[in-house]
Amino acid sequence: MTASNDSTYNSVNEVLGVFVILSDKTLKAMTERGELLIEPLKPKSIQPASIDCHLGRHFLIVEDRQMHIIDLDTPILYREYDGDEIIIPPHSFLLATTEEYIELPDNLTAFVEGRSSVGRIGLFIQNAGWVDPGFKGQITLELYNANSLPIRLNAGRRICQLVFCQMDQAALNPYRGKYQGQRKATGSRVYQDTEVL
Repeated sequence: MTASNDSTYNSVNEVLGVFVILSDKTLKAMTERGELLIEPLKPKSIQPASIDCHLGRHFLIVEDRQMHIIDLDTPILYREYDGDEIIIPPHSFLLATTEEYIELPDNLTAFVEGRSSVGRIGLFIQNAGWVDPGFKGQITLELYNANSLPIRLNAGRRICQLVFCQMDQAALNPYRGKYQGQRKATGSRVYQDTEVL
């Protein structure tokens, strides 16, 4: 790196701050001190740069027999299912939840990533990919079976991982939104949005 490049790098750091993916050592220390809450935290859940989360027992399936269309201004109807096992038909979508309840401090954000081994069987796992600083609750997961065969899932199985990123400073307005404190799989509340036109 040349001196001019080094100068540019330092200038960018001054403006953007330094964003750091947290290591297993840091995650372990933060959970032990109570700065990052994850319950339950299983002994082998902390990975080199992430924390594994497990599939919960609660699921929501869009109630397509009672709706003709989904729009952003109307509550969506769901069928609710509790159980130790669920089968996702081919090319089907449902909402699930993590077993873990988390509380993020106001200076930490997290990315939700599906496990590679799970993705390789054609199960796509999403959460819009992002957990805001200050969020408290279980994480609702969007599951889609892209395969031509049904997929059977068992509660308690490792399903995704959280990658934590340290912010340059605490958020001015940490998350206090419509999903704060959610327990179980939680359906879309997009109809509560106030759009600024």
